[in-house]
Amino acid sequence: MSRLQCLTMATALILLQALSSVSSTILSRADRITRLPGQPRVGFQQYSGYVTIDDKKQRALFYYLAEAETKPISKPLVLWLNGGPGCSSLGVGAFSENGPFRPKGSVLVRNLHSWNQEANMLYLETPVGVGFSYATESSSYEGVNDKITAKDNLVFLQKWFLKFPQYLNRSLFITGESYAGHYVPQLAQLMIQYNKKHNLFNLKGIAIGNPVMEFATDFNSRAEYFWSHGLISDPTYKMFTSYCNYSRYVSEYYRGSVSSMCTKVMSQVSIETSRFVNKYDVTLDVCIPSVLSQSKVVNPQPQQVGETVDVCVEDETVNYLNRRDVQKALHARLVGTRKWAVCSNVLDYEVLDVEVPTINIVGSLVKAGVPVLVYSGDQDSVIPLTGSRTLVKRLAEELGLRTTVPYRVWFAGQQVGGWTQVYGNTLAFATVRGAAHEVPFSQPARALVLFKAFLGGRPLPEDF
Repeated sequence: MSRLQCLTMATALILLQALSSVSSTILSRADRITRLPGQPRVGFQQYSGYVTIDDKKQRALFYYLAEAETKPISKPLVLWLNGGPGCSSLGVGAFSENGPFRPKGSVLVRNLHSWNQEANMLYLETPVGVGFSYATESSSYEGVNDKITAKDNLVFLQKWFLKFPQYLNRSLFITGESYAGHYVPQLAQLMIQYNKKHNLFNLKGIAIGNPVMEFATDFNSRAEYFWSHGLISDPTYKMFTSYCNYSRYVSEYYRGSVSSMCTKVMSQVSIETSRFVNKYDVTLDVCIPSVLSQSKVVNPQPQQVGETVDVCVEDETVNYLNRRDVQKALHARLVGTRKWAVCSNVLDYEVLDVEVPTINIVGSLVKAGVPVLVYSGDQDSVIPLTGSRTLVKRLAEELGLRTTVPYRVWFAGQQVGGWTQVYGNTLAFATVRGAAHEVPFSQPARALVLFKAFLGGRPLPEDF
């Protein structure tokens, strides 16, 4: 985006802010959802549709907004991003994790722990090629990387505010999980840079769950997690840490040259951990639908000959979002593909971007005064809590932050919700007890307590 375009955008936003009461009605009216098929009656407004981020190449990102259940005008705006890269924030985040509804057969049922109880929730399918987001030229799906995605997400927000100027001065939080450990900090960094000239975004904090922040630390914590949970033997643990750790395997895998040693080690790890244990939740004794398998990047597992992916049950979300009446209600359309999918099968993402650390960007956000929460479901072996905990502690030491909340339990209801530690006034780490890779799905009540405390800038409850 050129300097002239930036100035034009900023001027437009200022004018729209002054006329927000009129403009918001006009610009967002077309995106208002009257009612989703099978939806129970609710008192809050919903919107969905497209924001064109590139007029020349006709690249458009799809969003879904669920306004707060009560007093939306006084509640913050929260942007949610799922990971992958290439997986849907609509299908995973909104309809499986923390959105207001969950598909069940032909209808929608209320999520009693929806995050729109506390905030106006904005879900973005990013980058183009994911979910209902599209480009008219297939070349736009090639060579997509973190840098492109971050810039596109920034442009999306700028233009989204043109539709919804009533949110311009609202407190804004960015949240997400998994590969959003790349998406969220990179977007926040661009927003801070943009604010130096235009002061557009009222960014109040970021929260990332089971995030990829530093390739080697995150991935290599898997071996200790497997061993400590009894999933692998002592000899295999030694091989997994001495001869071929997980970061080396992933690096070789995505370069198309897996060594014989790594092949041997990973084969033994796979045999012992068993394909009947879901790596996103190692204690779950029932299988998880494919809608929750967000990432092929963070968990590459070559299939054996004859092996098929067992999704266990009918994928409610995929079926629901592929209904024509649902797509019509959402103002969505399929471009260049016949079917909506949880994770994109047309996007060619630069997977080696996973090796580029973002923990340094997280550090720059903390230094800029942006509150950061890193939280981990403690049953996830894909991005284990041990790696995230190590990275947060190391960052606190590098920034010279003292502990303000010593490591302790926190409560949700009358049960221990997890453990937490806070450094300074801006950096916090928390675990969510019994939660998987997708924390709001696996422990919705505890996730809502975590979310509410994060928005309020308060420590997690230390009693019940």
